[in-house]
Amino acid sequence: MGIGNGSTSDSQHASHKALQDVTTPLLPIKAEEEDAIHEFNGASFSGAVFNLSTTIVGAGIMALPASIKMLGLIPGILMIILVALLTEASIDMLVRCSHQGKITSYGWLMGETFGQWGRIALQASVVINNIGVLVVYMIIIGDVLSGTSTTGVHHSGIFEGWFGPHVWNSRPVVLLATTLLVFAPLVSFKRLDSLRYTSALSVALAVVFVVITAGVAIVRLIEGSVEMPKLFPEIDGINSVWKLFTAVPVLVTAYICHYNVHSIDNELEDRSQIKPIVQTSLGLCSSVYIATSFFAYLLFGEATLADVLSNFDSDLHIPFSSVFNDIVRVSYVVHVMLVFPIVFFALRLNLDGLLFPTSRHISRDNRRFTIITISLVAVIYLAAIFIPSIWDAFQFTGATAAVLIGFIFPAMIILRDPYDVATKRDKVLAVTMIVLAVLSNSVALYSDALSIFYRKQEA
Repeated sequence: MGIGNGSTSDSQHASHKALQDVTTPLLPIKAEEEDAIHEFNGASFSGAVFNLSTTIVGAGIMALPASIKMLGLIPGILMIILVALLTEASIDMLVRCSHQGKITSYGWLMGETFGQWGRIALQASVVINNIGVLVVYMIIIGDVLSGTSTTGVHHSGIFEGWFGPHVWNSRPVVLLATTLLVFAPLVSFKRLDSLRYTSALSVALAVVFVVITAGVAIVRLIEGSVEMPKLFPEIDGINSVWKLFTAVPVLVTAYICHYNVHSIDNELEDRSQIKPIVQTSLGLCSSVYIATSFFAYLLFGEATLADVLSNFDSDLHIPFSSVFNDIVRVSYVVHVMLVFPIVFFALRLNLDGLLFPTSRHISRDNRRFTIITISLVAVIYLAAIFIPSIWDAFQFTGATAAVLIGFIFPAMIILRDPYDVATKRDKVLAVTMIVLAVLSNSVALYSDALSIFYRKQEA
């Protein structure tokens, strides 16, 4: 029975409210805050665009130049646009169903459509996806500050370049210090609103990265010192075709923002604005992705690494090259540090909902809050030490949890159509999204497995 039905019983309403509380990324409102909430006139259009764009633009931007290198410039840019269009369509499916059913979270919608197991499936997917994303963040920090040798060629980190190699600036020590001194304080906040200033700063730092990368590439292009980028992929056998599909999970992960859409929608005074807000955010982020991918690939060519930040340890062939290298790397690694607690917030809340679905909210249980927080941070730290490349992490999470959250679950909801909002076009698109997602990501996982097998044989 739908939430908006006037005949809903009190017990059903209570269970729906509990479901909403454990799945929505925002904390429940405290009694002493109600007066302040009544005075809130709704989030602005620009503020909502900013918040959604912050959710979208994360570590995925670092792996996109490598995707362009693999796919070729033209197919790569077309794929970025295609995934953006499919993301807009999937979010629109979620929003229309939610508005019709008066539902305020993604997990609540999955629970209403598919029951308890639907909610659990979504929460598990968010947990897997967000752990993967946070592991990527830590890998990036390790690559930039301590260096990386995943390609067989060592790329010096900032500390190694400044002070030389020492035990104190090795990867495990640097990541441990970052965890204790930066992440531990930031993830201890119980409300997202406490992170609003760090979130704004993180976006500004990401823009610094894009502007400098574009500027250096344009200067080199004018000087004629860059090679013509590869327009199309090089195909030399069936294995090279399978390998192209490994770029798909990276592209999918770059656009996953679905678990925060309801939070932004709930704060709007005019909820009809959510559609243009999503379109504006996706247009903005797609422009940033295309610009970054194009200029980074133009700048580094076939030497582009899976984590393009690692490329900024070499001579850029411009005046003050080392200074620009350090500015780019420091600005983006600080950006990643500041985004980390935003993603961690949703991870902790959904994991708590999985493990303790009937307990009081985690923000009101300090012991549970502390144990879950410490456990998650420890798991993420250890995974970042043992996973060598962000490409490996993106391929796994993108081919599993991210594709479920971004495409398969929204398509399944619109096919079940619990609130009679789907058109024939919606259902055709939903089936197409499921088929494309399953086929492309199955091939990507198969290709990844082959790659791991061959690497072990060579070793």
